[in-house]
Amino acid sequence: MDIKLLLTTFGLVFLAELGDKTQLATFCFSADCDNRLSVFLGSAGALVLSSLIAVLLGAGISRFVSPAAIKIGAGAFFIVVGAWTLYAALRA
Repeated sequence: MDIKLLLTTFGLVFLAELGDKTQLATFCFSADCDNRLSVFLGSAGALVLSSLIAVLLGAGISRFVSPAAIKIGAGAFFIVVGAWTLYAALRA
């Protein structure tokens, strides 16, 4: 196991998830429900499953597409979504 890669991945995913809508939804669920363990297990399970899907898809796609092209595609996707969000906010 590559401990440096493990810690880098953990740190980046942890920082990326802080304050995002998934964390806010979990916050709201735990505020509304008495069974916080169920909220924690549900949200943790969802994050683990979505991460597993990302790892499997990333491993599969990387056989056919270069990592540089994947990074460019992901960056372009985020720019498009950001522009769309900005446009929608300014239009409202």
